Amino acid sequence: MSDLTTIARPYAKAAFDFAVEKGELDQWGQMLSFAAEVANNAQVKELLTSSVSADKLAEILVAVCGEQVNANGQNLLKVMAENGRLTALPEVCEQFFILKKEHEKEIEAEVLSATELSDEQRADISSKLEQRLERKVKLNCSVDEALLGGVIIRAGDLVIDNSARGRLDRLSDALQS
Repeated sequence: MSDLTTIARPYAKAAFDFAVEKGELDQWGQMLSFAAEVANNAQVKELLTSSVSADKLAEILVAVCGEQVNANGQNLLKVMAENGRLTALPEVCEQFFILKKEHEKEIEAEVLSATELSDEQRADISSKLEQRLERKVKLNCSVDEALLGGVIIRAGDLVIDNSARGRLDRLSDALQS
């Protein structure tokens, strides 16, 4: 776990809890995404690591973000500036979206297949994953012709290798043991 993740988690949790309380999850997601993009800008990054005072940094960041960040979002930026944590803003955004997905019971699944999947196959994979994981599943499908056949599904910590290569490897292991 990186230091930035450790630093960012409490800020993300506070923003998330506040957003849930106010019913503004999507708005906070947009604000944090915008502020994170600003913080990732090369000139702003340089400014954030300079010896400029915390008040001045907060003032500059709030001015750059403008109307994209409401008063509560500006308060978060000011608190992070006071604590010298503005460089962690992109990680705060990332952690916020992890909490948001967990809250919405949603998970992204990467599906790698040998050929393009039909809509019926996608729906079937999605429904079976939703039953198994007990949450909404968003599929990100891609094609890897090196698979020979079948699919590999990655959803969080779960990996399902139902490819021809995976089956052959398991058969080989079984025969050797």
